[in-house]
This record gives sequence, structure tokens and C-alpha cells, in this order.
Amino acid sequence: MTHPTAQTMSAALLLALLALPACRDSAKVAAEQTAIEQGKAAMAYWENKCKTVAGEKIYRKVEGVEGILLLKVRHKASDPEWYDRNFAGAAFARERQADGYIESFLGYEHSSGGRGYINSTPSHEPGYRYVDVIDEKDGTRYRYTVRRERDLKAKTEWWDVFLDRVPAPDPAPRYAVTYEDHVIPEERALGVASSTLKVIDTQTNELLAERTVYAVTGGFEAHSSTPPWLVAKVCPIQPGDSTAETRLFADQVLIPARTEQK
Repeated sequence: MTHPTAQTMSAALLLALLALPACRDSAKVAAEQTAIEQGKAAMAYWENKCKTVAGEKIYRKVEGVEGILLLKVRHKASDPEWYDRNFAGAAFARERQADGYIESFLGYEHSSGGRGYINSTPSHEPGYRYVDVIDEKDGTRYRYTVRRERDLKAKTEWWDVFLDRVPAPDPAPRYAVTYEDHVIPEERALGVASSTLKVIDTQTNELLAERTVYAVTGGFEAHSSTPPWLVAKVCPIQPGDSTAETRLFADQVLIPARTEQK
């Protein structure tokens, strides 16, 4: 039996080491190609849903609505959720959360044409006078209103804004706004998320309007510095304030009372 010499072994080792970069390059190219194919599949799926499922339907409008019931409130979210492929609220990741979500229904709309942005500065386009929310912890229905107080120390006209909450009187608002976030494994594997907003007449259980949104993104494995869901492509596009999309949909259906708000 012939044993390899030290010189032969060194040559073989050198060839193996030289081959490592090529192997790594091949693996990298294969991974990139796989990512490209997955991206194409995700976009094709998303584009099909945008054409066939996404969109809004308004069946009936109600004028002069003073207050509404929010059956759900967007929970506080941050990087752990925005990087999570299965984050339930992914399709509305840019929307305001918690108290900010509630405030969006109470704020005024400012626009120079078309839909605008929502804030607390009074304008001719008011939001709702009050919003009722059922607390998840104690089951109590609370009524939220906005209180504005002039900041006398400010050099310019400036108002401090406070969100007040008190136990809500009966009866509850007749009209309600809610959402259903969809976590479908086949969609999430592609980096696609969907959700449906609903406006309901609670006395008759009539569905007054619905809006289904689809979002697509990628980069979950790449650990991008930008959270994937915050840069997702979304359809249909809601003109105006993307942080108050549910409000801008609801007020097309439940038209807020236009009398002066205090």
C-alpha cells in the first residue's frame, strides 16, 4: 500500500483551501437566486390579491355621527413586531397605536385638497366628538374625549392636548368600527399580510362598509436596519395620513357631525 507523502498531502490541502471561496461564492449565488425567485412569487401573489380581493366597499353611509364604538384598538408595537413575519397587525404597521389610535378618530383633518393629515388643531373638518372603547382588562366601556388647553407660557398660540377617559354612559354608540387581521401561513411565508376593516350598525348587525388591505415586504432573514413591515408595499393606497388609515376610511361611512366642537 502506497502512503501519501507530506508533499502530496500539503498540495491536496492547498487545493481544498483554494476551493473554499468558490464554494462560498456558489452558495451565496444560490441563496441570492432563491431570494429573487421568492420575491417574484411574493409580488405575483400580492398583485393578484390587489386585483381580485383588496379594495373597499361602502354599502350605506350615515350622516351627522357624533360618537362611535371601537371594538378593537391597535396594540402598542415596535421592532420585535415589525420584524416578525407573523405580526398580526402587519398590514397596518404604520398606523397609530394604543391612545394614538383612539386620538386619530377625535382629531381634525387638515387638507389643501383631497384627503389630508390628522392632528388636534381645530379645522373645518372635525373628527368624532367622542369614542367609546371596551377595556380588555376590566370589561368596562369607557368614553374618550379630547381636551385642549391654551399654553399661556408659549410665545405663539399653542394648545396642550389631553385624552380624557371616563366610564361611558348608556346607551353605547350605535355604530362601531373594527378590524380583522389575517395571519395566513401561506401568505406570511411569502412576506404577505392582509387585514379587513369593518364598519357595523350594532343595532341591526348590518355591515355598512369594509376595506381589505394587502401588504408585501421582504428582508426578514437579512436583518435590515429598517423594519420590513414599515416599508411594505400596500394596496389599495389610502390617500392622506397613512398613520390614521382606519379613521380616514371610517369617516367616509360614518360622517362626523360638522357643528362646532368645543
